Amino acid sequence: MPTASFSLNGRPVTFPFEEGMHLLDVLRSSAGITSAKDGCAPQGVCGCCTILVDGRPALACQMRPDQAAGKEVVTLEGLPERQRQLLADAFVREGAVQCGFCTPGIVVRSAHLLNRGLTENRDRISRALAGHLCRCTGYHRIVDAIQTAGEAWSAGGELRDEPPRRHLFFGEHMGLERSTGVPAGEGVGASSGRYRGVAQALGQKEFVADMEVDGMLHGALVLADHPRALVTRIDPAPATSMPGVIRVLTAADIPGSRHHGLIIRDWPLLVAEGEITRYTGDVLAVVVADSQHHARAAAEAVAVHYEVLEPVTDSETALAPDAPRIHDGGNLLEVCAFTRGDVERALAASTHVVEATFRTQRVEHAFLEPEACLAVPREEGGLKIYSQGQGVHDDQRQIAAILGVGTPLVEVELVSNGGAFGGKEDLSVQGHAALAAQDLGRPVCLVLTREQSMRIHPKRHPLVLRYTAGADADGRLTAVRARIIGDTGAYASVGAKVLERAAGHCCGPYRLPNVDVEARTVYTNNPPCGAMRGFGANQASFAIEGIMDMLAETIGLDGYDIRERNILEPGDRFATGQKMDASCGIRRTLEAVREVYKGAQFAGIACGIKNTGIGNGMEDIGRVVIRVLEGGRLEVLTGYTEMGQGLHTILQQVVCHETSLPPEIMDVRTVSLPEVECGMTTASRATALCTAAGRIASQELSDELGRHPLETIAGREFHGEYICDFTTAPGAETEEPVTHMAFGFATQVVLLNEDGTIKKVVAVHDVGRAINPQQCAGQIEGGVHMGLGYALSEDFPCTGGRPDSLNLKDLGILRAAHTPPIEVILIEVPDGVGGYGSKGVGEIGLVPTAGAVAGALYAHDGIRRLRLPMTDAPAAAASVPRSRRS
Repeated sequence: MPTASFSLNGRPVTFPFEEGMHLLDVLRSSAGITSAKDGCAPQGVCGCCTILVDGRPALACQMRPDQAAGKEVVTLEGLPERQRQLLADAFVREGAVQCGFCTPGIVVRSAHLLNRGLTENRDRISRALAGHLCRCTGYHRIVDAIQTAGEAWSAGGELRDEPPRRHLFFGEHMGLERSTGVPAGEGVGASSGRYRGVAQALGQKEFVADMEVDGMLHGALVLADHPRALVTRIDPAPATSMPGVIRVLTAADIPGSRHHGLIIRDWPLLVAEGEITRYTGDVLAVVVADSQHHARAAAEAVAVHYEVLEPVTDSETALAPDAPRIHDGGNLLEVCAFTRGDVERALAASTHVVEATFRTQRVEHAFLEPEACLAVPREEGGLKIYSQGQGVHDDQRQIAAILGVGTPLVEVELVSNGGAFGGKEDLSVQGHAALAAQDLGRPVCLVLTREQSMRIHPKRHPLVLRYTAGADADGRLTAVRARIIGDTGAYASVGAKVLERAAGHCCGPYRLPNVDVEARTVYTNNPPCGAMRGFGANQASFAIEGIMDMLAETIGLDGYDIRERNILEPGDRFATGQKMDASCGIRRTLEAVREVYKGAQFAGIACGIKNTGIGNGMEDIGRVVIRVLEGGRLEVLTGYTEMGQGLHTILQQVVCHETSLPPEIMDVRTVSLPEVECGMTTASRATALCTAAGRIASQELSDELGRHPLETIAGREFHGEYICDFTTAPGAETEEPVTHMAFGFATQVVLLNEDGTIKKVVAVHDVGRAINPQQCAGQIEGGVHMGLGYALSEDFPCTGGRPDSLNLKDLGILRAAHTPPIEVILIEVPDGVGGYGSKGVGEIGLVPTAGAVAGALYAHDGIRRLRLPMTDAPAAAASVPRSRRS
């Protein structure tokens, strides 16, 4: 076996390697380096594996091991400790860490910039970050952190005691009164540093793929070659004879239920011989071997024989009577429809009527951490599952069903989650890893490649939205009729709920006395579509905001004035009929941008509304348990996932706020204990519900601390539970429907330069109460960044049911140099339901963005754009892959 000898972090090393391995493989598997992450190897697009080779940044996944021979290789672990700590502290201070998966690679790049004295110019830093993707932050806070670290490095290497560079604007910035104060320190309302943020920045916080346990084996998946084909034979023989292979598992090896699903159990863990595949992400076999390299090589060798069939790839064609049935029940998954008032009569009486058809695209989440799971047999029986999913309890139930065991025999713990945005709600490799571990009685780790990740997990729904809307002579809306059809792909996932949410948000934050909407969810042989940030609300927003702009032009109003005349007020009804209460802050957000919009030469404006909580008759639950440990430490437990949004930080703040205990004594974990069962981390609800539950538990602890010192109550537990059970189901017979427990509100303005590129985005958001203002603003900035990509350049096109590309570079994600300035203004109109009045902000950051961009482009060139992405726009030119440029 060949070897490679080089200097690693100042020490001479020699490592063996096999054909097909790259340097990143060797560093991670042989040298124990975990700071260099595998986000896309061997594509070389994400930058997560950045290292220094002879003092210059390089991508470890782009080098063969022998190419490092004789060179000096330095990873983040090998940087001078003073520089490491300075960079980590700067990244935490400036709010530049969210999920943390991309951060170590960026920190290595930052060290190179510090060493060369290249941190003064923001544009130069942004250009230097061209080799890095960050899906969470929107990049600006990363540039802030690099500049802050550069200034300190030049001045001797210590951060000065100064506030972050990026000032947080509240309503008073625009002359509005802020409703709550900001306490100093670590409590609610303070911009406390991210929980374990320094460890994240330094690559010391483990993700699943970083974990090693004794006796661990590795798994790899065999995926379908065709979107629709009869599997006639699966032959594992070519794989079983390869080096290191221990077992090949197929559908026949599943002891329990073979199908899983969050709502409908229509998704097979493994497709069996004699069955028809439904998309190219279907899994046919699991190969287990002694190394990841051996497992993946053997998976390629499994021979699968097919009878290829014609796929169904168009949602409208799929509804034809003679279309092949993708599932036994037919291709129509669900219809969501409701009416209020008399739309036909209202349209006939309207002074102005407009009609338009809007089309939105399929989008890949592109979270930087590919799906991974480690399943470990427990001494007492059952399995311990280390997951990166969005719902530990849903994982627990589905895995137990697959294995044919009771849920107590499956324990699930969140390790770290390197971004999700909805794409890790559905069960993924957790089921396959658990099956292999139970079958073999040994730990099994299974990590997807980037290409496999993009093939398997659900995407954002492409929708067709046909609208007819009317207004009176003064520009007040009279009626909306909307017909929406969504391609949900091969499996149900939560697709029907996405279309339900699109229907419910079809009128945006506007007052409509007459509404008629129907949304159909359709199966095809395209990749499944499910939850993604915005969850149908952003697609509907693009349509209704376009309608508002069209009506404004017809009537002779500008974009601000028509919205001001129709904006929801307390007492008005949302599209579903739910009455807005005093927490409806949309007018505050709109008024905050009046002068910005009206004073601009080229500007677009859009308003947004997004539900907090699932609602629609389902319970929204928050549960928190605080355990007092020996030595005066606390363990704070919840069932909701920390995936970069800062939930663990916020829970720590709540405990600090209510007990005055220091954050240093607290550990926060997400586990599958029944006492903290909350459900899926979705619908922008975790902060509102967990802060409410955490407050209850913390107040009980505080009361106990009034009687006994902390050190004397070790072993005690304090439970907090908050349940919202007052929403009504769709179609329920009631005059006062309550579809959601709360809503967030926003108005965004997009300003253009004279050449049509984006000059700036102003995002004003009613967040209820900013528990951590810096993290809150960071979530909105990241949402706006994703919304700009959604508007201009991002797409995941498929032809014949196959993705056109599985390379990250072809997704059209905006890089740092292409991301315009984003000014966030926080408005606080507290809600009476969630903890401390907070509302969800994780999704609404991108809800109005595409509509505002479309309006700004129309102001510039007079072209009305009804299809996403708007690749013909000057602002899109730098980010759209060459293959998709108009």
